[in-house]
Amino acid sequence: MNKVEDLLERTCKNMIRTILCCLSFAYKGTIYRVGPMPTLQVVRVTSGIRGKDFDEIKWGLPAASDYNPPGKSWKEYRDRPDRPLEAMGWCVEKQKSWTAENPYEDVRSVAKQLRGEIEDFYHMEPVLVRKSDLYGSCLDALPYPHDWQGSPIWQDTEYVVVAVIKIHFRPYTIRKDDQSTRVIRELSRSLGTEILTVQLRETLLKAQKEFARQRLQSCELLAHELRNTLIKFAFVISAVNAQLGILRREWEAQLKIAFPLIPWREAILQQLQVLLSRGMGSLNGNEELVNISRKLFADQEEMKTVCLLPAQYQQWLAFKIVPKWEQLFSRTSVFDNDREEIKHLLAHLEDAIHKVTDDELIARISHLPQDLCLQWVRVAHVYFTADKLDVVEETIQLLSRPELPIGNRHQMIKVLRSLKALVELVPEMEEKADRIIYSLRFSGVGEPDGLESLDDLSACPLF
Repeated sequence: MNKVEDLLERTCKNMIRTILCCLSFAYKGTIYRVGPMPTLQVVRVTSGIRGKDFDEIKWGLPAASDYNPPGKSWKEYRDRPDRPLEAMGWCVEKQKSWTAENPYEDVRSVAKQLRGEIEDFYHMEPVLVRKSDLYGSCLDALPYPHDWQGSPIWQDTEYVVVAVIKIHFRPYTIRKDDQSTRVIRELSRSLGTEILTVQLRETLLKAQKEFARQRLQSCELLAHELRNTLIKFAFVISAVNAQLGILRREWEAQLKIAFPLIPWREAILQQLQVLLSRGMGSLNGNEELVNISRKLFADQEEMKTVCLLPAQYQQWLAFKIVPKWEQLFSRTSVFDNDREEIKHLLAHLEDAIHKVTDDELIARISHLPQDLCLQWVRVAHVYFTADKLDVVEETIQLLSRPELPIGNRHQMIKVLRSLKALVELVPEMEEKADRIIYSLRFSGVGEPDGLESLDDLSACPLF
C-alpha cells in the first residue's frame, strides 16, 4: 500500500469512527472509493464494525464482497433490465442516497433478488465533489460514463461521485430522511473535502518528482497539515453544532411538556401545511403557482423538522416562507378565505420562534430546576465556532448533570470530548501550515515545468 492509499484508508477510518460515535444505533460502516471516469471502479476501501466495547472498532475487509479490491466497474453494477438492481448503482448514477429502512421490501437488495436472503438495515450516501474542483474549467471533454441505454450520466450536474458511505443500523432504527441520515449526509460533505485533499496531494507528488527531496517533503507536509485543518473546520465545527442542535430539540420538548396549550413551531407549521394543501388543489393547473406552492410546502416541512437557532428560523421565515405566501396572495384568490388565518399563523410562528428563549416563560417552568433551565437555554442557543471552545466545556458540564432529562447524554459527552480535543489542535495545525507555506514561498526554488503555481493544480484531472 503506497502513501496515498494509506492516507485515504486513514481518512475513511476517521470518518467511519466519527459516524459510529455520533450514531448510537449504527454498528458498522464501509466506505467505497469511486473512479476514475468513465470506468467508475467501485472499490471497498475499509470497513469498521463496533466491538463488544462501545468504543472498540474492528477494521478490515473480512466479509466476501464483489467490491473488495479490485472492485467492480460501472458496467457491472449499473441498472440494467436483465440483472438485479443494486443500491450502489442508484447512488452513483442518481447522486442520491438509498435507505433500506425495511429490507423485506428493499427493491435493491441483491441478496434478496438472487438468493431470497434478507439483508440488514442500512443507509448509503454518495460523496459528491464539484467537477470544477477536480477538473478546473476543462469540463467539455470529460469522458462521462453511460447508462445501459447509452445516455451519458452526470452531464447536467455540477458534481461527480468520488465515494459512497454505507452505514448499517440495528433493526428498525433507521428511516429515510431521519436525523441519522441527515448526520451522515452532512459528514459526507466533509469526506468529499478530505478525498479532494488526498487527490490534491497525489497530483502534487506526481508533478514534483524531479525536485529536491527537501522541497518534496515540505510539499507533503503542507498537504498533510492543510488536510488536517480542512477536517477540523469542515466537519468538527458542524459536528459540535449538530450536538447543540440535539440539545435545542430536547429543550423544545421540555417546553411542550411545561406549556402544552401554547402553539409551538411544529403545530403552527402543520396548520399552515393543511391550509396550503387545501388551496393547492384549486390552482387549476397554473404551473407557476403550483411550483411556488410546492416549494413553499417543502420549505415549511423542512422548517418543521430542522432544529435551528431563533435567528436562523427568523431568516428562514423572512426569506423562504413569507415571500412565497405573499406571492400566492397577490396572484391568486384561492387563499382569500384563509388569508387572515394564514397571516395570523405566520405572526404566531414568528412569536413561537423566540418563545424558546423567553425569560418569563422559562421562569414559569416547574418540573425542572430553574438554574438547569437557564444553563440549558444559554448553552443550546449558541452557534459554535473555533474561538468558542468554552461552549463545549459548558455543554459537557450541562450534560453531566443527573437531573437533565436526556436519555443519551453520556454518549453525547463522549462525542463532545473527542471533538473538543480536535478543536484544540486547530491553532497548532494552522501555525505549522503557515510556517511551511512561508518556507516554500521563500525557498528560492522554481516551480515545475508547466505548473506556474499551486493554483494551476485545479486544471489537472485528479481522477
